[in-house]
Amino acid sequence: MTERTSSGLEIIAVANQKGGVGKTTTAINLATAMAAVEKRVLLIDLDPQGNASTGLGVGAERRDVNAYHLLMGEAPLARAAIGTDIPGLDLVPSGMDLSGAEIELVNTERREFRLHQALGHGAGGYDYVFIDCPPALGLLTVNALVAARAVLVPLQCEFYALEGISHLINTVEVVRNNFNPTLYIQGIVLTMFDGRNNLSNMVANDVRAYFGDTVFKTVIPRNVRVSEAPSHGRPVLVYDTRCAGSRAYLHLAGEVLRRERRANA
Repeated sequence: MTERTSSGLEIIAVANQKGGVGKTTTAINLATAMAAVEKRVLLIDLDPQGNASTGLGVGAERRDVNAYHLLMGEAPLARAAIGTDIPGLDLVPSGMDLSGAEIELVNTERREFRLHQALGHGAGGYDYVFIDCPPALGLLTVNALVAARAVLVPLQCEFYALEGISHLINTVEVVRNNFNPTLYIQGIVLTMFDGRNNLSNMVANDVRAYFGDTVFKTVIPRNVRVSEAPSHGRPVLVYDTRCAGSRAYLHLAGEVLRRERRANA
C-alpha cells in the first residue's frame, strides 16, 4: 500500500475523467511551481494523448522510452525519466504504446499496482511526483490512484461539473477500500473561472457549498496566456510569469504545500 516515505516523497494524482477541464495545465504548472521553490519534481504523463509531454516541449524523438515501458516493467524509472528545460523538473513522457496499455494490462498479475511498484523502485530521489491521468476511469487512472497518496481534482466551472465529479469520487472510494487505504482527496481546484459569467459564479458557489473546505481557495481564471503556453512547449509560469494564470498557479502551489503539511502533522 502507498504511504509517505521516510525520504519525504509525496505522490499526487491529478485526475478528472472529463476532458478539457485544465487537468494537464494544472499538472504542468503545479510541477513547475514546486520546482521553482527548489523541490525535486517528477511529472508522469500517463495520458496517451501526451499533452503534458508536448506542453513541456518534449517531442516524439525523446519519447522512445516512456510511461508504457515503465508500466510494463520494460524500463526502470531511472531510464524512463528525462530532464526538461525546467531546472529540477523531470518527466516520464507519454507514448503511442500507452494507448494499448489498458488492454495489455487486463490479464497481468497485480495489474493495479504496476505504477506503484515502478515508483517504489526509484522515486526516492524526488520530493514530489505528479501524475497526469487520462480523462477516463480505466486501468491507467486506477494505477495512478493506487500509486498516489493524494488526489487533486481540477473542476471546470460549467453546468455538468458536479455531476461528473461524483464518478471520480466513487472511484477514489473503491481504490481506497480495495487497494490504497491512505488515499485521500487533497482538494478540488476550480478552473477556467470567468468572474463576469453568472454561470461560473453559480457553479463555484454550488461546488463550495457541497464540498466545503475540500475546495481550494485559489481559483484558476480563464486566461489567454494559459491557453497559449502549451503551443510554445512551456508552462505558463515560464511563458508569462506575470499573467493572472501564473499568479493563480503560484497561489495554488502554496495551498498544496500547506495542505500537505497539515496532512502530515
